Amino acid sequence: MKKTLISAAIAAFCLPGMAQADNTFAGLTKAWTYSHASNGITGMLSEIPAFDSTTNSVWVAGVVGVDVLDATTGSLIQHIDTTGWGNINSVAINNGLAAFAIENTVDRTSAGKVVLFDTASRTLAAGTNVISVGALPDMVTFTPNGAKLLVANEATPSTYGLRIGTSVPRVYGPAAVDPAGTVSIIDMGTRSVVATAGLVGVPTSGSNIRVNTGMDFEPEYIAVNAAGTRAYVSLQEANAMGVLDLNTNSFTQVVGLGAKDFSAPGNEIDPLNNSSVAFGSHAAKGLYMPDGMAAYQSSGQTYIVMANEGDFREDDADRSAASTLGAVAPLNNLRVSNTESSSGNLFAAGGRSFSIRDEAGNLVYDSGSILDREAFARGIYDDGRSRDKGVEPEGVEVMAIGGKTYAFIGLERTTTGAVAIFDITDPSQSSFIDMIVTAGDVSPEGLKGFVMGGKHYLAIANEVSNTTTLYSLAPVPEPETYAMLLVGIGLLGVAARRRKQDK
Repeated sequence: MKKTLISAAIAAFCLPGMAQADNTFAGLTKAWTYSHASNGITGMLSEIPAFDSTTNSVWVAGVVGVDVLDATTGSLIQHIDTTGWGNINSVAINNGLAAFAIENTVDRTSAGKVVLFDTASRTLAAGTNVISVGALPDMVTFTPNGAKLLVANEATPSTYGLRIGTSVPRVYGPAAVDPAGTVSIIDMGTRSVVATAGLVGVPTSGSNIRVNTGMDFEPEYIAVNAAGTRAYVSLQEANAMGVLDLNTNSFTQVVGLGAKDFSAPGNEIDPLNNSSVAFGSHAAKGLYMPDGMAAYQSSGQTYIVMANEGDFREDDADRSAASTLGAVAPLNNLRVSNTESSSGNLFAAGGRSFSIRDEAGNLVYDSGSILDREAFARGIYDDGRSRDKGVEPEGVEVMAIGGKTYAFIGLERTTTGAVAIFDITDPSQSSFIDMIVTAGDVSPEGLKGFVMGGKHYLAIANEVSNTTTLYSLAPVPEPETYAMLLVGIGLLGVAARRRKQDK
């Protein structure tokens, strides 16, 4: 018996690959894909998904409405037309209540709305169900206990400020009509806006905050800590993060996120869209400029995961080819921010990565060139985007599965829909695990993880292909589980031999 146990234990520790991190999602399975074009609704796009645990349904928001899908089968339950209020940008669900963030389509610089729906009846919620918020509400999220609803009012101007003078870096004056970017804080008990948190005059820290861009701070995305006491707001075009105190309902800090050195080892980029991909170290920097964000805890501390997409003004007036600033090949075609860049000092938009930061905005981890390289290794790297922002990390979801914490990063600019998976249990020791690549899907915009029937799932809304895909996530057992399993097998073998000998 002793010999058998030792042999089983040795076998457990010597199994090739079983204990390796890259097998964590060996049980990854696509459950279904739904094509939103099949419902015949003109203008419907798959952008932001949410999950309702009371009805086991996935709600997908996109411009003209919400498609409610059966989470088990992926079939359409109902399309909800939201055009009577405006264009929908986001949806969040808590305890059977769905909140829609809807912009004013007559004049997007005017106040937008939050519209509340009952997820069981899929009709307007009883009581107050339409709440006026700031201009162009772009994202909406509940605090963990559902007591508050936070709305990121991006407040993008219709016409941006014009260039002043001929200096380099360039300077743009304020837009003629530019409503203040804010966060509306809604008390769900009274269903009323109890505060509108603004960013004017808020103290700043960090570095490389973009100003003089012809627009003010524009809140893009909100991540809330587990206690529901603090929110972190991406100010994407400004390359900054706002820190929002939910006890006082006011911003306490705007943190500049700095710049990433593309000449440093591990940060290599391919700056040329010339049908020949070559990653290398180059004398340029990237402004992180995150889009999607998520907050999580590790060892009692809060960390913020950021998808460093990068973004210019809608009219691209703050963007130039590096050649106009004297750059030569291979950097001549690199698209850079002309409000920061000058000859020999180039700043591109985006980090071509995802980052993890602490509450003060300090960089704890950055994925370097991993996302671009892994996309290239899988044959889905879009070289036509090389001079822009690479794979453009867009959406983020964080899930705790099997005792570990994972980050899922949606890549907007790959030739086939892709979501990278990282183990971020220990933020400073984060590691790449795998990449979900789905044929037929293009440009993941929003991600939503949830638990249904005791299993973990990830819903992926793909904007360009106009599809929503659901994956089930089944990580394999930990290495020690295999050891125990094989020891158990050894014990069973001993027991079987004893029974045979007793006969």
